[in-house]
Amino acid sequence: MQKLRSVLREIDGRGYKAYKRIEGEFEFRNFTLEIEHVQADPYAPPSTMKVWVPQPVAGFPVDSFNTKARKMALEDYLTRMFWREACKHSRNRGSGKSGLITILKPSQQVLHRSIVEIDESGVSARFHMGLPARGRRIWGKEAEEMFFVNLPEIVEHSLVYRSLDENEVWSHLRTIEDAEFIRSMLRKRGLVAFVANGSILPRRSGVDDRPLQNGIPFRSPPSLEVTFECPNRVISGMGVPEGVTLIVGGAYHGKSTLLKALIFGVYDHIPGDGREFVVTVEDGVAIRAEDGRFVESVDISGFISNLPNGRDTKRFSTENASGSTSQAANIVEALEAGAKLLLIDEDTSATNLMIRDRRIQELVPKKKEPITPLIDVIGSLKESGVSVILVMGGIGEYFDVADTVIMMDSYIPIDVTEDAKRIAREFKSPRMREEPKRIKITERVPRSPSIVPEVRGKIRIKGKGTNQLVFGKETIDLSRVEQIVEAAQVDTIGELLRMIPRRLEGKTVREILSTFEREFDRKGFSFLSRLGDYARPRKFEIASALNRLRSLRCDQV
Repeated sequence: MQKLRSVLREIDGRGYKAYKRIEGEFEFRNFTLEIEHVQADPYAPPSTMKVWVPQPVAGFPVDSFNTKARKMALEDYLTRMFWREACKHSRNRGSGKSGLITILKPSQQVLHRSIVEIDESGVSARFHMGLPARGRRIWGKEAEEMFFVNLPEIVEHSLVYRSLDENEVWSHLRTIEDAEFIRSMLRKRGLVAFVANGSILPRRSGVDDRPLQNGIPFRSPPSLEVTFECPNRVISGMGVPEGVTLIVGGAYHGKSTLLKALIFGVYDHIPGDGREFVVTVEDGVAIRAEDGRFVESVDISGFISNLPNGRDTKRFSTENASGSTSQAANIVEALEAGAKLLLIDEDTSATNLMIRDRRIQELVPKKKEPITPLIDVIGSLKESGVSVILVMGGIGEYFDVADTVIMMDSYIPIDVTEDAKRIAREFKSPRMREEPKRIKITERVPRSPSIVPEVRGKIRIKGKGTNQLVFGKETIDLSRVEQIVEAAQVDTIGELLRMIPRRLEGKTVREILSTFEREFDRKGFSFLSRLGDYARPRKFEIASALNRLRSLRCDQV
């Protein structure tokens, strides 16, 4: 500690580059500080640092992190506490980013991140600090205050158990533990999703993911209500069965709101989010049309075949997919990655991939129509063990293929399955069923030379929020990959794609994804090539990024 203070006083007033002298490890009274990287100037990204607090000081009970669920939950909670405390002490202290103290801001979702880690030896946190400067001259006095006043207070109030609200800590842990328990039980109960009674599903706005104030609490229809005896409580709510489920209802009554909650139910949520116990199976994938997306060597012949220009849809590639071909490719790619639940909203789908009604069938006979719509393919998906949840506002023909129909009425769900089946019997659809072809998942092997993270020999990988990933010379558009929830997941995906040509050459996409899953489970983030602020992505979002890399070339096997 004294060494750091001495160096700061010695370099006070010098050019900013003299800050490089403080890189290294320093012992404080209650923690160790490692300054990993010092920024080049006050306007550059803030310096990267790491604190480690030994368990005799941190004092966390072993049973607060002795299971996978509790460990992830505790690390998530401590990340939030560090972020909150850092915000209190972060202020402008000169030019550029001088005075900034920050940690990666977590979302409403609970993720496995590289930011805070805890084990029997202690707890560590990676954070960033904007080293103070006046102009481009070191402001040593302000730096001393940040290191010797602000940082110890942040550590004490975020990484030391006795300083935390014990009830709040355990509420966080038990909430995640119970949500994980429900997810582990869904398939055993013949379900793909669960929404607890009392959940608040609407969000405040499109840019504010917190629960809507005075939102209507969710209440399960009696016929769909199930109960879980979780480790810490008994929870009742609506179970969504395996098979084909329709969510219907009038506009603005909560159809898409329910679907959105289920889409993000693949993640756990913090207490107070309103969706703490909205739980979806881990292999649920949101599907939509995506005009203009790149597609490489995907077998979409189960949906689209006999194109008039003779294009091969068993090895379909395009730089500019239409709505129908992009949605077909999205489905097949999700299945290739292992999806067993597809979540689809009619509003964001290609109409001609959803259905062809009788009038169109009469005017444009099947021999002239390359597309076999989803309504005719959905049976073969069910046979292969894939469930589908569909928001449907205007296509009643889907009553014929639905196993469960839920109507949203002022955000309250009603089980109308029997009514829908009766209507389907009384008002028979005149459309002709189109004989589907089997959806075939053809394994693809990415060609290593097509995955290039370098530009002129230098690695260029940078996430831009949740919507873009700069990868070498390419910018991957992820704006319509809905289930990416934090920018750190995008940064992680970039590092994973970088590994493919170096370590996974000749592997299929499925094998690549399985390797990443195993490595994360065994080693956490330590198997990545570089240190960074990471959050674990699901394999489906990794595949989505790879599939949208426009330089990608694949061989089918």
